[in-house]
Amino acid sequence: MTKLRLGVDTGGTFTDFVLVDGDQLCIHKQLSTPAAPEQAILEGVKALGLKAGEFDLVHGSTVATNAALEGKGVKTAYVTNTGFKDVLTLGRQARRELYNLQLAPETPPVPEALCFEVNCRLSASGAEINALTQADCDALIAELQAQQPQAVAINLLFSFLDNKHELQLAATIREAIPDVFVCCSSQILPEYREYERGMATWLNAWLGPLVDGYIRRLQQGVAPSPVAVMQSTGGTLAANKASKRAVNLLLSGPAGGLMAAKTVAEVCGEKRVLTFDMGGTSTDVALVSGNPSLTTESSIGHFPVAVPTVDMHTIGAGGGSLAWIDDGGLLQVGPQSAGASPGPACYGKGGQQPTVTDANLVLGRLRASAFLGGGMALDVSAARAAVARVAEPLGLSVEEAALGIVQIANEHMAQALRVISVQQGEDPRQDALMAFGGAAGLHMCALADALEMPRAIAPIFGGVLSALGMLVAPKSREVSRSVRKPLRDASSCEIEELIDQLSFAPADELRAEGVSMSELQRLISLDLRYVGQSHCLNIPLNGTANIEALEAAFHAAHEQRYGHALEMPVEWVNLRVSCRADNAGDANVLPTWSVTSEAMPFAHEPLVGYERPVPIYKRDELAVNQTIQGPALIVEQVSTLLVEQGWAATVDTVGNMLLKRV
Repeated sequence: MTKLRLGVDTGGTFTDFVLVDGDQLCIHKQLSTPAAPEQAILEGVKALGLKAGEFDLVHGSTVATNAALEGKGVKTAYVTNTGFKDVLTLGRQARRELYNLQLAPETPPVPEALCFEVNCRLSASGAEINALTQADCDALIAELQAQQPQAVAINLLFSFLDNKHELQLAATIREAIPDVFVCCSSQILPEYREYERGMATWLNAWLGPLVDGYIRRLQQGVAPSPVAVMQSTGGTLAANKASKRAVNLLLSGPAGGLMAAKTVAEVCGEKRVLTFDMGGTSTDVALVSGNPSLTTESSIGHFPVAVPTVDMHTIGAGGGSLAWIDDGGLLQVGPQSAGASPGPACYGKGGQQPTVTDANLVLGRLRASAFLGGGMALDVSAARAAVARVAEPLGLSVEEAALGIVQIANEHMAQALRVISVQQGEDPRQDALMAFGGAAGLHMCALADALEMPRAIAPIFGGVLSALGMLVAPKSREVSRSVRKPLRDASSCEIEELIDQLSFAPADELRAEGVSMSELQRLISLDLRYVGQSHCLNIPLNGTANIEALEAAFHAAHEQRYGHALEMPVEWVNLRVSCRADNAGDANVLPTWSVTSEAMPFAHEPLVGYERPVPIYKRDELAVNQTIQGPALIVEQVSTLLVEQGWAATVDTVGNMLLKRV
């Protein structure tokens, strides 16, 4: 019997499930339990009728993300070289508000009492200047025992060249204080820039015990089913490894959505798509062309996250985003959210503030009796009462205020799409917009119009697409090494040799997870910049390492991104290697759409803003190649699609809705 595979994405409002049984897919949504996220997963497993041990679980977790955003990490010590304990406090000395002369001071990430120094030192070439002595270790242990931290982050200068001092300190701490969570910068981010490296290491230590405890509870709850966790790069990691790599899980859920978007784009024949993932709490946008692009310049809250993550832009605009009136009397939407508890007012769980979901219900775009396939009734009266809280002070009708809430949310999301496309030199008019997440289908046509995009895709199972992405994501490991030398001084042989060195450990780990040599892929890239620049562009290495070709590719990428190229020498900063399993056959996870008889609308209902009643269809009754002319509503179990006037939607062979402006 084929073993069942379960993908789970924990969101701020809902926890989504996709179960694959051979060529059959089953989907489910469960209200999230933020205080104990594993409880929603276990309840969903029970609701799906699954027994422990009969399925493999791949999970996208928000535990690290939420703890970072809420500032709820554990008590963490920071260990560095003598004279450098203030690095994380000083940061890059960048002001949050450039022209505010009375800016309130920020709380340092690590209190001074938890910053410790050891008198060892390496030179910039990796040579030992001061050895790490037993006296240094004993003094550090005494200081740590006095403070009793739950975690320790070790970040020594130039440890990416030689990590012997970091490893010696880690071993000493673990022996003296066995229960403490310890991590080294040379294992978390072996790259230059001590501030970014230190922040990544501190974040990993600060969040590590929380993630480790959560994963242990989840494993115990589903045992003996194996558990894998989605990383921020779009690849999965065995749970026992993930529990030590909290900083690599910060964009776990959104990364799953991009991996599913890649699969759907391939099925639809689209080379490049702008993705728009609108959930209950936030909206994530990205540009996907083949494998999702990675960046080392992302952030979580005001913390920089220099480990590789999928390149996306996130804003606080989701179905649960609150509408409010500012001090100037203007209507605003977000970034505050109603979350899962109490949720939008229409959920009937005590919420009273108006949200985007309430506004869509007032406008008739959400059907009270069709939400979650009829499994959850929505309270229209409560939604109208909530929207009235902002309508009355503005002198608007409830319907006018609801329309304003939706339009403001749309503008926030359109601007986010421009950030990820236009501001990076890409023309969105050449691409398709792919909308997924439970709330996205109601806003898709309006956003495509705002960016003058002629095509859009509402993927099958779009309301749970991130959970589907967990199942198509490959097992992967990403490693890097700082080099910092003129590219012309490097040789092809030197690059190839360093690639082989970096590939050994991740390839060995993947083989231990069952990936054969024939399935193993390596994706190689170099971080390059002009000499004197601070920031790099990541240039893929296609085929053998050719110095002239790499230099030409960098010049072209710089001109495409910034509008110009320079006649300056190019510097090689970092080498990056991604080892992953070849998941070439996973596009077949989408079953063939079997409906052949065209469906008629089951109702015609008035919608605010439309002259005539709008036809309403059930998505699971639409036939292959059936075309629906807008305006129309298409309802399904986990989302609702609004086909606006001037658009037409056609069902493809796996059930995706392909929209074109007509």
